[in-house]
Amino acid sequence: MPELPEVEAVCRKLRRDALGASIVQLRVERPSVTRPQDPAHLESETPGRRIESIERRGKNILIHLSAGHILHIHLRMTGNLYVIPDVRFRPSLARLWIELDGGRGLIFEDSRVLGKVHLHPAAHLARVLKDVGIEPLSSAFTLDNFTRAAKASSQPSKIFLMDQRRVAGLGNIYAAEALFRARVNPRQSARSISKPKLANLHTAIQDILHHAVSSADAAYAEPGHFAEGESFPCAVYDREGEPCTICGKPIRRIAQGGRSTYFCPRCQR
Repeated sequence: MPELPEVEAVCRKLRRDALGASIVQLRVERPSVTRPQDPAHLESETPGRRIESIERRGKNILIHLSAGHILHIHLRMTGNLYVIPDVRFRPSLARLWIELDGGRGLIFEDSRVLGKVHLHPAAHLARVLKDVGIEPLSSAFTLDNFTRAAKASSQPSKIFLMDQRRVAGLGNIYAAEALFRARVNPRQSARSISKPKLANLHTAIQDILHHAVSSADAAYAEPGHFAEGESFPCAVYDREGEPCTICGKPIRRIAQGGRSTYFCPRCQR
């Protein structure tokens, strides 16, 4: 699933390729993509509107349109959003596509059809994002705010970090990497993490995301595919049985919340 760095990379590419463009038409190829909204609503309300800004909130992409409307996109597991030079040559996996002025195409591609695209009045944005927590790369992500959230949660530390109500945008990969760097056991409850380790974890989250955003911006192409140019080195994720880069003990994998968690049993006691 695309996490904060990959979604940020998608947004940066969209800003370069689509900012300021006007929508000629929008077509929904798979009605489930807009459910519970009627596809006809998006198709009738978006033509003629201009793309005024593009922002990311957690894993959510917000395309702000003229006249006070927002396209809200969540990529889920396999979604991708990008611009092609000619909309007539859109791929077969395009679940929704937008013709932009000049004939370009803004393509929402999603092989598993799990992603969502909705249209909302800008005035409803706070309600739409009410369950999205603090942006970890924003000024609001202070150590005090992070500590208060952790001390109020009995969730295992890995589940806590992936809870989008707590920290927006963190997913399986970067949560595991941050816990490893801070030497926190993924099974330990968030509230029981010591203050020094919480400080280390707070710093690790920001450092890892800054590095991963730069890497993804340079080379990210699509979900599940890490391009050759990406430079983010995973210390534990997807390295089960391989030696820890610090102590040499084999990396372990356990199941948490239906996902695989990777950690070093010696460094993360």
